[in-house]
Formats: sequence, structure tokens, C-alpha cells
Amino acid sequence: MKVIIIEDEQLAVDRLRLLLHDYDSDIEIIATLDGVMTAIEWFNAHPPPDLAFVDIELADGTSFSIFSKIKVKCPVIFTTAYDQYAMDAFKLLSIDYLLKPVTLPALSAALQKYRDMITFQGQQQGIEAVMELMGSFKKNYKERFLVKSGTRLFFVEVNNVAYFSADDKTVFLITREGVRFIVEYTLDKLQELLDPKFFFRLNRKIITGIDAIKEIRTYFNNRLIITLQAGTGKEDVVVSRDRVAHFKSWAEL
Repeated sequence: MKVIIIEDEQLAVDRLRLLLHDYDSDIEIIATLDGVMTAIEWFNAHPPPDLAFVDIELADGTSFSIFSKIKVKCPVIFTTAYDQYAMDAFKLLSIDYLLKPVTLPALSAALQKYRDMITFQGQQQGIEAVMELMGSFKKNYKERFLVKSGTRLFFVEVNNVAYFSADDKTVFLITREGVRFIVEYTLDKLQELLDPKFFFRLNRKIITGIDAIKEIRTYFNNRLIITLQAGTGKEDVVVSRDRVAHFKSWAEL
């Protein structure tokens, strides 16, 4: 059996790889893909695998974006951290899933269901139904930050945030007016709290809001330079080659 894994967390990829080997050492993982754009590019360039394991939440959007842009011609088993109520809906729609962290018994049951399948006709319609359903389970993202200026504490609304910048272990929130405040979050934590529709991590030091992006220029070695603006201040940020495809996919959502 030839399978692919679409997952942006390396630990989750490694875990699934080990479990698949424990289940059947003849299973061949022919590709591991970490985002919406890379998955679309892979499906357009390769024949379909026998089975795809697909995480719902990816760094550059939900995996449902893949199915809305191309027709995936293979059975899919989702991996997800959504709650049990949402999972019951997946069952009713006859689309299997694995709740993270994946366990060998759960993987075995899902693969047995796959082996029992004669056809996966109608799966695309089922996925479309799930896409509509999951609108009821949208994650609640952070709406404001409590910041300090001197002895005063006050709120900054997320829609007034231009971008976040890390300097060593200190993370700054920069408002649209260009005012900087220290926030008690790491960039990794902010990625979980911010709506990925409006915020994107350009590199290990910058998470930008989409409205702060004033200019995008190509750079050597297939990289990009992004000019961010907050108030009258501007900052150029280099996007590494391995993040460019993710950025373009995010920018076009």
C-alpha cells in the first residue's frame, strides 16, 4: 500500500510513520507534505496514492482548501484535534478520522475500515459536507491583548495589530500606529492564538498581519522580501525559500 501524509507537525509525522510500520511494514510512505500548497502541487504532479492521511489544521490553512481547489482521487483518513462532538459528525458522514495523539488501535481500526472499502465514490461530496459542518466548530481566536505602558494597563484589539516581532526572548506587539508593547507570549504560542486567515509567520522572528504588508519583492535564491509598515516606520523581512510557497498560498486565501 502506498500512502502519503499531509501534516505540518514533524512529531506527528514521525509518530504516524512508526505506527504505520508497526501495523504493516509493507506500507510505503511515498510523500510527507506540510501544507496546502505543497499538497496541491504534489497531487497535480503525481498519480494518486492508495490512501492519504490528512491533518485538518495546517500551517497555511485548513486541509479543506486542498479539496476545494482540486479533486483528490484517493481515500482520505483525517487526523484532527477537534472535539468528540465534531468527530461523531465525521462518523455519520462515513469519513474516518484519527483523533490526536494517534494510537495503534485507532490506526488499526481506521485501516481495517479502509481495507474493507470497495469504493470511495462519493467521498468528495462527503468532504464538502464536512467543510460546511466544520463551520460550526471554528476555533475562537484571540481578539485583544492586555499591554502595559508605564503604570497603565490597557487593551489593544487584534485588528489594531500590525505585526509581532521577537528580539531574543522578548516579543513585541507593534500597532498599526507603530507603537511597540511587550507581550508575554512566544511567537509559537501566538501562532495558536491568532487567526491564520489574517496572520502569517514570515520567519522565526516575525508574525505579520496581512494589512501590514505594503510591498512584496522577489529576492535571490527564490526568496521574498516583505516590507511591513506600522505608522511611519517600515521594516524589510526576508522570507526563506521553504516558506515562500506557504506564504503565497496564505496570501491567496
